[in-house]
Amino acid sequence: MIHTGKKPFSCSLCNESFSRSSSLMDHSRKHTGEKPFSCSFSEKIFSQSGKLRKHSRDHKGEKPFSCLLCERSFCDSLTLKTHLRVHSGEKPFSCSLCDKSFSRASHLRQHSRVHSGENPFSCSFCDKYFCQSANLRQRSRIHTGEKPFSCSVCRSSLVTHHKSGSM
Repeated sequence: MIHTGKKPFSCSLCNESFSRSSSLMDHSRKHTGEKPFSCSFSEKIFSQSGKLRKHSRDHKGEKPFSCLLCERSFCDSLTLKTHLRVHSGEKPFSCSLCDKSFSRASHLRQHSRVHSGENPFSCSFCDKYFCQSANLRQRSRIHTGEKPFSCSVCRSSLVTHHKSGSM
């Protein structure tokens, strides 16, 4: 069925179709909220065995998927596939409102907020809103006084991190 393109297994709740009954079973857990797979290292639970397997690799430090173009390794094949766009320059996610393209769907979603004006991240200390969670984290540090970074030259504590040569 996989190679024929036929998808005879349909979800009775949303009509999404699948080529394998096991894929339908995994999908149905989205509707039921069932999470039968639990991590033996932490309290996390998962709806799919593959997601548990990937999570377990994080605990074990396993990174079986290696980039042939550089020294980086990854815990799953999708992250490797996404990483390869760094080398190829591929940017398959395009903004429909301007000429910008992105290597990751999440970067396009983040960019779309520039056009929509959406600022979904609100500071719990003041009335400011942000379009990126990183900007909210930085703002929160101003209120809390947290300085998690240090200068490699003078060891001064910093609120934000800058790569070498960027200052």
